[in-house]
Amino acid sequence: MKKLIGLAAMGAAALAVTACDVEQTEEGEMPNVEVEGGNMPEYDVDTPEVEVRTEERTVDVPVVETEPADASEE
Repeated sequence: MKKLIGLAAMGAAALAVTACDVEQTEEGEMPNVEVEGGNMPEYDVDTPEVEVRTEERTVDVPVVETEPADASEE
């Protein structure tokens, strides 16, 4: 029952969205902005040292056996 109500709500929402017709009536324009002076902040950051290396390892992978389904079972 909840699925039916959810599907009906989604259908109504889809119908409402597709029923709208939007047309642009006026062009937009960016405002004129002048920036004068100013100073970027300065930061003193001490980062940790990171050592990156590779190592070769052997990983045991399990063997998976599969058998095709019999045609008579279908």
